[in-house]
Amino acid sequence: MSPQIIALYLPQFYPFKENDEWWGKGFTEWTNVGRAKPLFRGHYQPRVPADLGYYDLRIPEVREQQAEMAREAGVTAFCYWHYWFGNGRRLLERVFDEVLESGKPDFPFCLGWANHSWYAKTWDKTTRHDRLLMEQTYPGIDDAKEHFKFLLRAFKDERYVKIDGMPLLHIFEPRELPDEYIEWFRLWTQRAGFKDLYLIGNMEPSLDKKTFIAKGYKAIIPNRTVFFRDYEYDKMAPHKRFLLKIWRRFEEQVTRIPRNALNYKKHFHSLIDPEYDRAIDVIPTLIPQWDHSPRSGHKAQAIFYNSEPEYFKQHAIEALEAIKDKPKEYQILMIKSWNEWAEGNYMEPDLRYGHGYINALREAILYEENAHFTYADNNKSANSMATEEKY
Repeated sequence: MSPQIIALYLPQFYPFKENDEWWGKGFTEWTNVGRAKPLFRGHYQPRVPADLGYYDLRIPEVREQQAEMAREAGVTAFCYWHYWFGNGRRLLERVFDEVLESGKPDFPFCLGWANHSWYAKTWDKTTRHDRLLMEQTYPGIDDAKEHFKFLLRAFKDERYVKIDGMPLLHIFEPRELPDEYIEWFRLWTQRAGFKDLYLIGNMEPSLDKKTFIAKGYKAIIPNRTVFFRDYEYDKMAPHKRFLLKIWRRFEEQVTRIPRNALNYKKHFHSLIDPEYDRAIDVIPTLIPQWDHSPRSGHKAQAIFYNSEPEYFKQHAIEALEAIKDKPKEYQILMIKSWNEWAEGNYMEPDLRYGHGYINALREAILYEENAHFTYADNNKSANSMATEEKY
């Protein structure tokens, strides 16, 4: 049994009414992707999609092709981002609704509740003033019941990911979700005939996972994407911090590389903690690449440069190694993401790397499978030799 590798899936690739009103007719995720510019020498921008082109997710054939590529990579399910803002208000619902209603693609899935408000800065770096576009609210039990009715339809689909009999629900902002919602959703899931709700949530490294587990989460996903330099900085003596601060300012002036840009080749090892991530209540995250600059320019929260498929393969091997001793049911990895193109955070083919990231993940899985098979085979041979010598 291979590990479950679940890829986060963004549905923001078709025009809809609200985006037309906020940003102009026809705005999609591709708008920012296409107009991205390199910020420094060697900066890989713009990113240009290859096999699927600048696709429209309203087209079922595109979704079928995505599922086929995911299978090729070794991805076992998509986690569709789901937007429920309260009082029955949803956005970007068309893609998943069609997947649910049509039964296609015949590919496992689960839902991730992106329970955060939408602000202008999230989608457009050119806006002068940040403004609230859509507020995330938690109106209470009546709205929670309506939300759960929708979730339950998905849970009952045979394609829905279940962990030890529990449907998996990913929460983007677990600190924002009221405790009573957790209690209600778990209770209603059990009343619907499931063992429980396998609730998981993002967790920043500074937080204690015990707090989340005590609330009813089954596992946490450590978010290590934007904290590398903070880790280094915190470990330094005060005088070294001061010198490093001066050096970074100088470096930024000379190279034009923003302070929040990180060398993936040097830092990808920090994305996995081999001890922490081996716990049964931790789901490590695979990060193929990351570059938020199409949305936010020089103010990007993070940019990884030198992110090549060969380094991603090593990163994936380290993640697979971290989970190999867990019970099979809990050998789970999350990929961030399958198609977050405006965050430079995707597995899909582009003009530079082609199927490089897809091949890298598949090769990492095969490497780990062969390594464990060889280890078991060698142990068996050694035991046989010892038995022969004994008799």
